[in-house]
Amino acid sequence: MLLNLHVKNLAIIDEIEVDFAGGLNVLTGETGAGKSIIIGSINLALGGKAAKDVIRKGAEFALVELTFSVEKESDRKKIEELGVSVQDGVILISRKILPNRTVSRINGETVTVSVLRRAAGFLIDIHGQNEQQSLLYKEKHLEILNRYAREEIGGRASELAEAYQEYKRLSGELAKQDIPEEERLRELSFLQFSLEEIRNANLVSGEEEQLSRLYRKLSNASETVQGLSDIYRMTSGESGSVSEKIAESIRILSRISSYDERAGEFLDQLSDIDGLVTDFNRDISDYIEGLDLGQEELEQTEKRLDLVRSIKAKYGATTAEVLEYAEQTEEKIKKYEEYDTYREELKVQKAVLEERLEKLSSEVSEIRKGAAKRLECEIAEALADLNFLQVQFAVEVRRRETIQETGIDEVEFMLSANPGEGLRPLGAAASGGELSRIMLAVKAVLAEHDEIDTMIFDEIDVGISGRTAQKVAEKMSLIGKTHQVICISHLAQIAAMADTQYLIEKENEPDHTQTTIRALNEEESVSELARILGGAKITDAVFESAREMKELAMQLREKR
Repeated sequence: MLLNLHVKNLAIIDEIEVDFAGGLNVLTGETGAGKSIIIGSINLALGGKAAKDVIRKGAEFALVELTFSVEKESDRKKIEELGVSVQDGVILISRKILPNRTVSRINGETVTVSVLRRAAGFLIDIHGQNEQQSLLYKEKHLEILNRYAREEIGGRASELAEAYQEYKRLSGELAKQDIPEEERLRELSFLQFSLEEIRNANLVSGEEEQLSRLYRKLSNASETVQGLSDIYRMTSGESGSVSEKIAESIRILSRISSYDERAGEFLDQLSDIDGLVTDFNRDISDYIEGLDLGQEELEQTEKRLDLVRSIKAKYGATTAEVLEYAEQTEEKIKKYEEYDTYREELKVQKAVLEERLEKLSSEVSEIRKGAAKRLECEIAEALADLNFLQVQFAVEVRRRETIQETGIDEVEFMLSANPGEGLRPLGAAASGGELSRIMLAVKAVLAEHDEIDTMIFDEIDVGISGRTAQKVAEKMSLIGKTHQVICISHLAQIAAMADTQYLIEKENEPDHTQTTIRALNEEESVSELARILGGAKITDAVFESAREMKELAMQLREKR
């Protein structure tokens, strides 16, 4: 259940915080007050796309936080399977929107948007303003039937999808490998040449770096010898060298150290330095003698380095990539050399998959056909509750020409809204207002089979009024008996049925506009109902009508 919504710096919202209750929560307010922003903020927190201008002007970021209580062990396990810990049955989802990025967290742990959306799928079902339009498409009908029969279908759905993807891969491989003999032999010759070139190169990891250092050393050997020789002359025993100056200094210190102790300390230090210089001169002399200025090693190093770089330029940026390419080439060569055998193996695998797909699809289809009969009865009953008189509703399950990821079935909802009319596809038979009610009927039926606790309806009442509006209100109140329902509405009938009603208002000042939301007490709720009923002027009669509507709604809620 959604316990709390906290929004900061979003659109025209400075900062709001609202606690939601169980049952039916209805949000009302004047047109333009920001009702859709409230629902939009929930969508945003659950992974929706953030518009560039969503951050309130002058703010550095926008923030939306949702707090859910999770009582079902099954939901807790699903969330934890996403790598998120659940403590004390509470989940805090937050989304921080910055100018160039967003940061999503669940219980303080940073998560990707995909993880956020998957978690949302376990916690809440949001019905947007235009979702009923999806009922015009048969793909949505199949999705609804699958959701209704989810427990019966079980793991077959994922098995079917995996088998279909593998079938597509094998089919593509077969089509790709259908190569004319001449082209195959030409490709085989090229692959063999490439593999032989890589194998003959005998690459070693890190070799290019070692060769580069060696080449740099050898190609600059003459300059190195010249430089080291100059240094040797400056530090060795020649006239004016460092060694000669140190030796002269030692003689002076030896003479004066007999009558000055500090001079004796200097003598010890300088003697150590003299030893270091002597060792340095010996080492540099040995190194100069050992340097090879010959061209043969340089040429061999340059040749090997060119070969290594040439192989990498052709087959991979690193030695590991080149070796991986060689393995893949070897596999391709094997396929081409045993081409007929390889294709026959692919055909056998494809045939086995086709058989498995047919079996799985048939099993799922039988489940769907049985579920379709039950679903159409339940939706027809729900439609009757929503003031569809003498309605006929059917769920047709037909076989497709080809197997798809979802199986062999095509599903279409059929409707006859008036007596004497035959069943027609839903898109051709229902008006906009009827589509809204049909979607509500579908949601009501699915709610009985889903484990999702919270349902949000954003203006489900579009295109309805009068007796039909009352029926819709009663149906939503009924759903609220077993689920938490949050609904934005313009209709007094729905607002009157609320277990908790919230007022959304927009406060306008000369240089500032902001949206606020607050829960209403009983008297405030009656006043808001009167505003909805009365329009521009609220008379005593309108106020009394609002009070009577509220009292009747309370009586209906008590009976449900």
